Amino acid sequence: MLRRILAVLAGLITGSVCITAIENIGHYFYPPPAGSGSGDMDVLRSYVTEAPFMALFFVILAYAVAALVSGFTASKIANDGKAVSAIICGVIFLVMTIYMMAILPTPIWFWMLGILVWGLVFAGHTLALKTKKI
Repeated sequence: MLRRILAVLAGLITGSVCITAIENIGHYFYPPPAGSGSGDMDVLRSYVTEAPFMALFFVILAYAVAALVSGFTASKIANDGKAVSAIICGVIFLVMTIYMMAILPTPIWFWMLGILVWGLVFAGHTLALKTKKI
């Protein structure tokens, strides 16, 4: 049981690191306006409304990589052959994604991809099962 809890925590941490890293790369190419990092939701809402497609797509890309990595990490650490740890990571990230999409004016394509992409935790789980055990 402790191993599964640690597996979920590790999956959440690695997924969060992936999201942060890829979103930072996206911010390099498509910088957000000054003041958006201060927690001012009005500035962030305005940015999301006017952001170019690729700026938002970097977020979806970050979610996809995070889903794959968190599913892989959680399944590898749990080491029980079951997808439970990966699914828990995916559900937690999905809830956080839906919350963010609900408070920001995101387009419909972002909603669809933002929800579907978390299914990649299953791909991460499958990849973890296929890799050599240490």
